[in-house]
Amino acid sequence: MWKTMTLFVLTALAEIVGCWLPYLWLRQGKSAWLLLPAAGALSLFAWLLTLHPAASGRVYAAYGGVYISVALLWLRFADQVRPLWSDWLGVALCLCGAAVIAWGGR
Repeated sequence: MWKTMTLFVLTALAEIVGCWLPYLWLRQGKSAWLLLPAAGALSLFAWLLTLHPAASGRVYAAYGGVYISVALLWLRFADQVRPLWSDWLGVALCLCGAAVIAWGGR
């Protein structure tokens, strides 16, 4: 279980970084050179998804809950925006859904 969660978190970080770097270029006027590490991060994201042992559709569905959690942590620490209590409630609900999808049939 810990291996799967760690893999989910690493996958989410790669996806977020891969999308955040073009955001910096497009919205904040940063260098277009940021697109190179962004492409690398998104390639890493795609490769990490292949390491999950379950069927891809189930992996993507369960991964969604973890992605939302990591995105809120990113909001807090990278964007310096404090999430609302309702954000954390939403994360809890998403993680419950992800757990049902990932481990419910076992």
